[in-house]
Parts: sequence; C-alpha cells; structure tokens
Amino acid sequence: MSAEAAESPGAAAERLKRNDSLYGDAEKVSNDKYHGSGGSWARTLMLAFQSIGVVYGDIGTSPLYVYSSTFPDGIRHPDDLLGVLSLILYTLILIPMLKYVFVVLHANDDGDGGTFALYSLISRYAKIRMIPDQQTEDTTLSNYSVDTRLRRAQWLKEKLESSNAAKIGLFTITILGTSMVMGDGTLTPAISVLSAVSGIREKAPNLTQLQVVWISVAILFVLFSVQRFGTDKVGYSFAPIISVWFLLIAGTGMYNLAVHDATILRAFNPMYIVQYFSRNGKEAWVSLGGVILCITGAEAMFADLGHFNIRAIQISFTCILFPSVALCYMGQAAYLRRFPENVADTFFKSIPEPMFWPVFVVAIMAAIIASQAMLSGAFAILSKALSLGCFPRVEVVHTSSKYEGQVYLPEVNFLIGAASVAVTMGFQTTANIGNAYGICVVTVFSITTHLMAVVMLLVWRTPAALVAAFYVVFGLAEFVYLSSILSKFADGGYLPFCFSLVLMGLMAAWHYVHVLRYWHEVDRAVPAAELGAVLARRDVRRVRGVGLLYSELVQGIPPVFQILVDKIPSVHAVFVFVSIKHLPVPRVAAPERLILRRVGPVNHRVFRCVARYGYTDTMEGHREFAAFLLDRLKVFVREEATFGDGVGSHSGRAQTAAAAVEQEQRFIDAEAARGVVYLMGEATVTAAAGSSWAKRVVVNNVYGFLRKNLRESHKALSIPKDQLLRVGVTYEI
Repeated sequence: MSAEAAESPGAAAERLKRNDSLYGDAEKVSNDKYHGSGGSWARTLMLAFQSIGVVYGDIGTSPLYVYSSTFPDGIRHPDDLLGVLSLILYTLILIPMLKYVFVVLHANDDGDGGTFALYSLISRYAKIRMIPDQQTEDTTLSNYSVDTRLRRAQWLKEKLESSNAAKIGLFTITILGTSMVMGDGTLTPAISVLSAVSGIREKAPNLTQLQVVWISVAILFVLFSVQRFGTDKVGYSFAPIISVWFLLIAGTGMYNLAVHDATILRAFNPMYIVQYFSRNGKEAWVSLGGVILCITGAEAMFADLGHFNIRAIQISFTCILFPSVALCYMGQAAYLRRFPENVADTFFKSIPEPMFWPVFVVAIMAAIIASQAMLSGAFAILSKALSLGCFPRVEVVHTSSKYEGQVYLPEVNFLIGAASVAVTMGFQTTANIGNAYGICVVTVFSITTHLMAVVMLLVWRTPAALVAAFYVVFGLAEFVYLSSILSKFADGGYLPFCFSLVLMGLMAAWHYVHVLRYWHEVDRAVPAAELGAVLARRDVRRVRGVGLLYSELVQGIPPVFQILVDKIPSVHAVFVFVSIKHLPVPRVAAPERLILRRVGPVNHRVFRCVARYGYTDTMEGHREFAAFLLDRLKVFVREEATFGDGVGSHSGRAQTAAAAVEQEQRFIDAEAARGVVYLMGEATVTAAAGSSWAKRVVVNNVYGFLRKNLRESHKALSIPKDQLLRVGVTYEI
C-alpha cells in the first residue's frame, strides 16, 4: 500500500485544514486586517516595534557614511554644511515620508508590497501578462475585485491590453526593479558592515584597512548564516538592538547640538539649498550622490509590508526613525562646523569619548540589521517573481507558520552572500562602494514612481492632475539624484549596473522561453473530443490507482499525454490533469483553490483540476495536496449530479443519480487506496531550425543552463521520486 493509502482523503484534507497556513494563523491574520490599517492597537504597536528591527536597519545606519560620501574632498565653505543638512532633511521628508509612508504604502496588493506587488495589481485590472492562462472563474475570487468603470481607467486598460510594447515595457521595468533590489541586497551588507567596523581604527590606529576588511567579511559570514531562522525570529531579536541604536544616535545628536553649534538648526530653511548650489555649481550637483545615501533602504518599508501593516510602518517611521536620524544628522553637522577636518570619519569622531565603545558595539549590530532589512525585502520580492514565472525555480522556505510572506531562499542567500563578500574585498572602502550603492537605490525609487502612476490611473482612478503632480514632483527629484549618481559610473557605479543587467537578462530569458513553451503546448494540445478515441485504442488499458498528470495548460489536453500513452499504453482508473496556476493576487482561500471539470463522459473518469495559488501562498506537500484534491473531487461529483443534470425536483431520477454518485465516490476512494502516481513531462526545449542566433543562445544555452542547474519541477512540488513517472519530450520552439 502506498503512502497515500495510509490515511483517508477526508482525514488528510481535514489535517490540511488544520495545519496549512491558509486555514490556520495566516487566515486569522487576514481576517483581522493584519496588512491594512485595521486590527487592534496592541497588535499594531507590536508590529511597529518588530518593524524597527526588520525595516529600518538600512536607512537607520546611513549616518555612518553620508557626510563622508557627500564631502569626499573636504568641506570648502562653512555654510556648505547648512546646505547639505537641508538637502538631507528635505530628502528624508520628500521621498521616504511623503512618497512612501503616506502614498505608496496604500498601493499594496491586499497587504503585500514591492515592485512585483504593483505589477500584479496592474495585471489584475488589465491583461498584461504574456501567458494566456486567465479564466473567467478567476475573477470570481473573493479578493479579485476590480472596477474599471471610469472612462479613463477603461481607456488605459484597453491601451495596455492592445499594446505589446506596453506589456513588455511594464514587465521589463518590473524585473529591472527586482534586479536592482537584489543588487541593493548585495551592497547594503558590504557598505553597512564595513563602515561600522572601520570605527575601530579610532582606538586601534595601527589596524590596517585590509584587516578591517577581513573582520567585516567574518561578520558578513555570520549574517548570511542566520537568515534561515526567519524574519520573525530575527525581527524580534533585532528590534531591541536597533531601538537602542536610535536612542544612542539621537542622544549623540542632541549632545553635539548643545555642545558645538545649535545654530545649525537654520538648515530647516530651504534657502540654504539654493545658496549651496549657487556657490558650488557642478560640485553641488555631484554631491547629491552622497546625499541620496541618507534614504537607502526606504524601499524596504514597501517591500516588507507583507510582514507588518500600514499603520505600524507609519507609526514607527514618523515617531522613531525620522526624529532619530534627523537629530543625528543635525548633531554631526554641528560637530563639523567646529571640526570640518574630520569629515572623512564624522560619525565616530563626533561620539563623546565615554560613549565610544557602547556606540561602536551597537553600530556593528545595527549594520547587521541594515543588511537584514534589504535581504528580507529581496527574498520577499524574488519569491513573488518565482510564482509569476519570471525567475528560475529555487527553493522557497516559509520560515513562519504564523505570519504570511516571511520567506528564505537558500540558493539566493548563498549567491548574495558570496557577492557581498566579493564586493567588500574588492572595493575595500565605503567611499568606493557608495558610488555603486546609489544607483540601485534611486533606480528602484524611480521604477516605483512609474508603476505608481499606472496604479493611480487604473486602480485608484485618481484625478489626472494629481497623478501628474505626483509623477512630476517625485519623478523629477529622482531624476536629478540619478543623474548625479551616474556621473560616478566609472568609479564603481558600473558594478550594480552590470550585476542588474546580468540578473535581468536571466529573468527575461527564463520568462521568454517559458512563454514560448506555453504557446507551443497550447498549439499542440489534444482536443478534449479526441480523448475517447485515445482511451478506446485496443492497446490502451486502464490500470488501478489514481494518476495525476501535471501540466501548465488550463484548457485542452497537454501534448505530453499523447506521448505518455504512446510509450506506456495505460491510463489510471481515475485520471486527473492537474495545472498549477499562480494568480495576480497575494493569496487564494482554500475553499476557492480548485477548479474541477470532467473531461469526457462519466465512465471515463477523467478530470481536469486547476489549482490556483496567490504569489505569497505556500504550496502544500504532495500528500496533503492529493488528499485535498480527491476530497474535493468527490464533492464535485456530487455537485455535478445535483446541479449539472437538473434532477433536484424529480425524486426518481434524484435517487438514481444519488446512487450513481455514491458509487463513483466509492470508486474514487478505492482507487486512491491503491495508490497515487504523479506524472510529469520532462521537456527538453531547443530552438527550432532556422531560428536566429540570438534565439538559439537564449533557448539552448541560457535557458538550458538554468534548467539543468536549478531545481526540477518535482522537487519544487515536493514529489518523491518513487511515486513519480517522468515522460521525456522535446520541444522545438
């Protein structure tokens, strides 16, 4: 007897309801409006506290290196400090606070944020995805509500759906944003840890820069090793530490203001920005590349929203983050008014002597938190890219059974960790890394602005004047910063550009072949009407048990079925074509998970099952899924007989139908007890004869390499090899 026979389908389905996050704590989280602005104040304050440890490490440790990156050649005029401080304060107010905290956070996709959440939200309102797997039933999901009745929204919807250029453009900037977030996740640990460790040279001047680099590498190794424990555990352990960090930098800032120069508060007057630019010209424009580093990690507030809620982020930013870092920057500027020669190491030199070692130790831990903020966001965004078919399969570990969206990607963690160590050892100084860092930061900001403009028009139906104001104000500010950073392209800015270009190319190649393969199968699908002829062949026999044939097609019979029957002329007594489909919604409730249809007449006992998941849903294990499917299949048989045949009002026919339903349900149970076999096509994809050289490179080399070196389909679905039958097939596309 197989493993599937160890417990009845009904019992396993009930266990699925008890244990699957879709039914358990995660469902309670959604019902309590965990991701929105609702929920109890106690929970909101708890989440606000936890968010301090997960979200704000990066932006909170920026004072370690902002002034040194802004003034690499020293301070030329005392009032330049007023201009730069004013730029820092208003940059913090403009982009993280006004744009993200009070606007962008509200563009979440049912509680989830980030670049792919925006793309998913748009694709729910307009058919911009390039795989034609949309079904009418998808729009009936409880969280799939759309409304494009406004004439302008309908016009934009039609334009997006009819333009391939618009579809490709939206997809391209989405994967570019994902690539830049991955680059950010690589550079954040390098610059944060290295800048914190460099402070030890204040007390140990004989320590060489190379020794500082090796200490930083050791810390990075520990950082990437603890990622597997999950966001919730890391968040709770880091939140007290980062809270102490904010108290220390705020206290140090107030001390420096009181002791050195409280008149630096004049920087709240934006006229000092105008004077700074008129006095320094091009050099002031170039210095914006250092100023923008004060908001590194702001995107984490949106990317990590799935772990918290809007109100929690708003409270923690406005009440904790902003006052703390603003006081720190003002205190550093006050110190530099008296000691401008120490600008290269402003942070540690401005610390009062008795507080140096406590601040240094906490700075090291805060640098680790800075890295965690971007890593958790990178993992969350990449897991969404996986579910939408935009990235090769890698292992996704859901690290929390209580909170949705908290994931860890082992292979990606290893690659980012290795790249971060390489950057630290290769660049060796924070000034060099900072030149590369800013490009990732501002590019992600700009992409969010572009996608937000589409969301505001299509989803929110915001008046065009307000959309234009949003786009112009934030788009222009980000363009100015980006132009400044690009001036340092040759000094390290090329690194994230090249890294993102490679990653974006891999994602585009994977999705391109994925789409071509889907269309290839659609064109060669076996019509459902021909199923009877296949089963009626003299050499084809029905064997005992249940067969589940996995395919991406949601309609028609996949071509691999014909190949299977030709090679092994047998079909299981109960046979189900299973399609795993991810929808542009964060989650699909389990009662709405499956769409079941019968293929052919009743006596064939062949069915189609489309299993629908949101991009944050956890896929069940193979045993739980099979049990749940068979349990729902029996429900479908009963409902089909009751509603499909219209026999409810005819007692004689109703009794006959009830007997037939009971017989078929017993048959399904009996075959399930004999075992479940999983069937899957093992497709080798090659470029068709006559293809261009570029297509041959993408299909044969890039896609082939990724497919051979990353996880196979049955591993992603956790199907054991002893219950798996793979059918080899070659597609020339």
